[in-house]
Formats: sequence, structure tokens, C-alpha cells
Amino acid sequence: MKQKISITLDENILKDIDAIIDNIVIRNRSQAVEFLAKNALGENKIAVILSGGDESKLKINEGYRITAQIKDSTVIELAIKKLRENGFKEIYVVARQKVLTKVFDIVKDGSSYSVKINYVEEKESKGSGDTLNLVKGKLKTNFLVIYGHVLFEKINLEELWNRHIKQNTVATLMLTTAANPQEKGTVMMEGDKILEFVQKPKKTDVYLVFSPIFVATPDIFNYTEQSLEYDVFPKLAKLRLLSGHISAEKEQHIHNAGDVKRVK
Repeated sequence: MKQKISITLDENILKDIDAIIDNIVIRNRSQAVEFLAKNALGENKIAVILSGGDESKLKINEGYRITAQIKDSTVIELAIKKLRENGFKEIYVVARQKVLTKVFDIVKDGSSYSVKINYVEEKESKGSGDTLNLVKGKLKTNFLVIYGHVLFEKINLEELWNRHIKQNTVATLMLTTAANPQEKGTVMMEGDKILEFVQKPKKTDVYLVFSPIFVATPDIFNYTEQSLEYDVFPKLAKLRLLSGHISAEKEQHIHNAGDVKRVK
């Protein structure tokens, strides 16, 4: 809910604010001030790393996907470093007990990486929506969501974040192209809005797909069901509350030991 306020600013500052009004996304001075304020507050951004699900299905050698060794680092360490570089100083890791223990053994409370890590234990889950719902009530502002098995060093998180800030939507998905869209979530778009989201379609001629990274407002918890991909995103798309940001770079997925070797 928005509240009306009155502020007094220097005339030159007002000129600078007016200069960013593009009459497309930012249409007036109020929207310009809100955009700048959100960007400034974004220096203390929050990220959520989802690594839920059956621990036995997440195993790679002696560890898990999120703790897999990548050269001289691990998936979780690479994620934290990338997030910190982009202004994310508070990170929630959601997973089951054994996975959380392995993650804690590596990164502890996050202080050595100049971040604060909060551990949220998942007891059981029927999907990614259930897993995300475990941080409901803990987040009061926009937040980034990353899936725990993903390497995203080349992804421009700042562009994704700023795209979401400019949109009046519940979530903004990072999108890329794929040669195998039947294995992913496909989207149909008009402008920045996603009109349709279909997870793993049997047949499709759509090659624009969801990469497992997105920004959301806390309003997403009003729609959270068992699965983000099968339930929440399709519903938000129908309501025109889902937007997308197309990335030229692609993430890498770490599902098994073979994926680890390919990265090396």
C-alpha cells in the first residue's frame, strides 16, 4: 500500500529527477522519486536461495548440488560472492537439514563474505512454491530468488532488478532462449508482460524460457501454491502480474557429477 507524503527538495535536484521521466515506464515526478528511492535502498537487497526437496535426489558425490566443488570454490560460495557484488547483503538459504548443515560447514554465518546468511529448514515440500513459502513473513520488500543448483556469474542481476523496479508486477522472471524448451518453462510475451507461462510443454514452437532466477514483491506469497512453475507463474501471467527480462547470457545448471566436470 502506498502513502502520500510531502517533501521539499533543491531546485537542481528536482531538475535531475525530472530528467529521468521517460513517459513510458516513469511517467511523472512521483514515480521518478519512487524509482530513485528503491534503487538507493537496493544497496541492502535481500536474496533467497532455494535448495529444497528430497536430499537424496540432490546428492553429488559426498555433497549436494549447492555445495558441489567448482574449481577452487563451490556453487554456494560462487553464488554468495556474485550476490554480494550486486548489493545483496542478506541471504536466506532454504533447504532440508542435511543440506543446510553442509552449506553452514562451508560459509558459516556469511560474515567472511560480508553478508548475513539466514538458514531456513524445510521439513517437507510438494514443490518450489512450498519451499519459497517458508520465508513468508520474513521479507517486507522486493527480493531476488535464485535456485540453488545454478551458476550465474555472467548474469546481469542489476538489469534484472532494475527491470522489476520499473514494473507494476508481482514478479519479474529472467528469460533466455533454449533449444530444448520442452524441458523448461516457456513464456509468451507482449512488451515486458508475460501473457502465458507453460511448464514443460509437450509440444511448443516457443523458445523463450524461464531461467531459475527472478525478482518478486512480498505479494507473491498471496499466490504461492505447491509449485511456482506449475501453479503460481501461470496464474500471475493470466492476471497480467508477471513480467520478464531477457538475458543475453545464460546460467549453468549443476544437477550431477557430469555437469561439474563440464564446468571445470
